[in-house]
Amino acid sequence: MSTPIKLLVIGIAPFFLNCDLDEKWESNIQSVDSLYINRTSYLEQIEGFWLGTSIANWTGLVTEMDKIGNTNDISTLPFYTREDWGQMDKPAIWDGENISQISNTIDFVLRTPGELWGADDDTDIEYMYQYLILKNKQPKLNPRQIRDGWLEHISSIEENYLWVSNQQALDLMNEGYLPPDTGDPRFNEHYEMIDAQLTTEIFGLFAPGNPDVARDLASLPIQTVARNEAEDIAQFYVTMFSLASLNPETNIHDRIDSISSLARDYLPDDEYPARMYDYIRSLYELNLPWEATRDSIYKAYQIEQRHGYEITSKNLYCNGCFAAGINFAASLVSLFYGEGDLLETIKIGSLAGWDSDNPTATWGGLIGFMMGASAIEKAFETKLSNEFHIHRTRQNFPNNGIDTFENMAKNGLKIVDSVILNEMNGRIDHTKNNWIIPYNHGNE
Repeated sequence: MSTPIKLLVIGIAPFFLNCDLDEKWESNIQSVDSLYINRTSYLEQIEGFWLGTSIANWTGLVTEMDKIGNTNDISTLPFYTREDWGQMDKPAIWDGENISQISNTIDFVLRTPGELWGADDDTDIEYMYQYLILKNKQPKLNPRQIRDGWLEHISSIEENYLWVSNQQALDLMNEGYLPPDTGDPRFNEHYEMIDAQLTTEIFGLFAPGNPDVARDLASLPIQTVARNEAEDIAQFYVTMFSLASLNPETNIHDRIDSISSLARDYLPDDEYPARMYDYIRSLYELNLPWEATRDSIYKAYQIEQRHGYEITSKNLYCNGCFAAGINFAASLVSLFYGEGDLLETIKIGSLAGWDSDNPTATWGGLIGFMMGASAIEKAFETKLSNEFHIHRTRQNFPNNGIDTFENMAKNGLKIVDSVILNEMNGRIDHTKNNWIIPYNHGNE
């Protein structure tokens, strides 16, 4: 790329700075193009990430595991369609005849001022990682810091809101294992069961415009619970979040189209995540209804086991309905067909099936970041709560676990300051409150 790419974002003092960056910058500034990101804007965007992911998470929880296919007859697939939005919820596979306690109907779940957004497994590990980075004063956590953080902030007594690979990783930590062994297939048989996809996207926001740095920061947290294709899928999401600051003057639909293609280039061509992406993208470009694309995904991957996705042959509970692969495929349906519209993306994600809160929370966070918190409230035409209760699912945090999205965004900004200054050779222009990042990362 021959010209600088201009980005977005905020204003808070840097932390754990360990070098004279002004002198270092002066020696390099004439030889590189630069990215310019406004820190004030980025602060509001991080707040939008937390608000958007919370709305999408809780809306998706209403339909979580309601519809997983579970038939070989494609003509009678028992999935939701767009006509089910606003209609009565159906029971999840583990709830017998009971419908969701969150909402009787399939609709947006919103919290207004005075109410709390509760933490869930799509938000709480990311919250914990952000806290641990600040506590340890380094953006790249080491194995002991991750293990000690998990053991302090995650209860070993269920219900502790951990599932499959995350739960196995915690059990291994209690036995004395350290990451990355806790995600190694030799010790963790659940290494491909989605967890890293929903616990590490935030690392992309910590390294705006530089997916290589973002992926490096996220590598050990991802390997704490995942390997192989599941690891690649988690890094796909991290890459998209890192690239989400690019070209803010362009509409969100076009930006998502661009950054998803760039993130696809990081996936190995000979593995199923890349083939899934290409297949689902091709169906979207044929202008098929999203329901038809979703049904085709079920046939291709849970019946025919195409492209090397062989979960069905393992005879897992619910046919691996919470595995990384099928949830990645489902997430691409709402990403492509939502076309950058937050409300439409959440609707499709909630109706698409399988573990519907997880992909939906990911894209709610991504688009929420691109929009910013104020634009989210305008989209929903209501004032929304900014209070977050981490102790719903985790433990041993300050203030009895009550936090605000604004404070969470400020803490995230401190980490971005550190990463840009110490990992990306950038500096802060305090006059204009911009980050200035040398654009010399090989993205030609």
